Amino acid sequence: MVPKKIFFTKGVGRNKEKLASFESALRDAGIEKYNLVQVSSILPPGCKIVTKDEGLKYLSPGEIVHHVIARADTNERNRLVAVSIGVAIPSDESQYGYLSEHYSYGQTEEVAGGYAEDLAASMLATTLGIEIDPEKDWDEREQEYKASGKIIRTRNITQSAEGKDGLWTTVVSAAVLLNGLEGKTDNQ
Repeated sequence: MVPKKIFFTKGVGRNKEKLASFESALRDAGIEKYNLVQVSSILPPGCKIVTKDEGLKYLSPGEIVHHVIARADTNERNRLVAVSIGVAIPSDESQYGYLSEHYSYGQTEEVAGGYAEDLAASMLATTLGIEIDPEKDWDEREQEYKASGKIIRTRNITQSAEGKDGLWTTVVSAAVLLNGLEGKTDNQ
C-alpha cells in the first residue's frame, strides 16, 4: 500500500480542556472525523500533491488515515506556539522524498516554516549524496540543493497561535496520505 496522493492542512483549537482543544484544532484542519494513524516522514515516490478540498473527497468518516502531524499545545497567556510540516521533493520521481515535523515556542510562522523546510531538504540531501554545509543559512543551502538538480522543490505548511488566558491552545499541521484510491472517484 503506497499512497499515490497527499494533501496538507493546518488548524488551531482552543478549549478549557487540552484534549478538546486538540479536537478543535483537528476540526479546524478538517480531519477530525478520521481515525488518524501517525507514520514517519517519507514522501512516497511519485506521490501527487493535491489540495485539501480534493483530498477530502477521497476520505470517508471513520476511515483509517495515515498522516504525518506536528502538534503543540500551551495554556500560557500570550505564549506563541508554532508547528510546521516541511516537504522536500526529489527531481527523480522514482525516488522518495521527505516530510519533516517541527514544533516550537516563540517562533513566527515564517521562521518555523523555513526550519521545517530546511530539515526536510537536509534529510533528502543526505540520501542523494549532496554535501551539506551546516554553517550556511537556509537560503544559501536551498539554492545549492536546487542547483544540484536533485531536489526540485521544497515547501511547508505552518500554523501558529498565541495562548489565551484560561484556555488550552493547540496548533496542528499535517500531511495526509491517501491510500486505497482505486475504487473512489472525485464524487465519493
